[in-house]
Amino acid sequence: MLILKSLHICFVIAWFAGLFYLPRIFVNLAMTPKENIAETERLLLMAGKLYRFMTPLGWLAVVLGLWLWLSYDYVGGWLHVKTLLAVFLVGFNFYCGVLLRQFQAGKNTRSHVWFRFFNEAPTLAMFIVVFLAVLKPF
Repeated sequence: MLILKSLHICFVIAWFAGLFYLPRIFVNLAMTPKENIAETERLLLMAGKLYRFMTPLGWLAVVLGLWLWLSYDYVGGWLHVKTLLAVFLVGFNFYCGVLLRQFQAGKNTRSHVWFRFFNEAPTLAMFIVVFLAVLKPF
């Protein structure tokens, strides 16, 4: 079971690296002038590769997390909140894909400031999840 837990933590860390960095690429894309085609294409290439890399890692983290939950038969409200945050992060990951496709189509309408705030959501979720998992407050 400890191997399963270790793998879950590794996949969560790898997924979060993508959740932290992809919105930063969006900030840079939103700041890049339209006439700077080479910069835009480079950032879109990076974003596309990162999205395709991080998404399977997220699914592995979720599947292993569910496996742990069912194996240990955890109970408590903290786990329900943690699970809700995991669902939020899956939605955040999916929405990053939507935003990426908008950038690829040249249809982004949001400013770099919006993306800077958007970039903070996974950080906030991570802090809450870690404290819930460690402290199990309720």
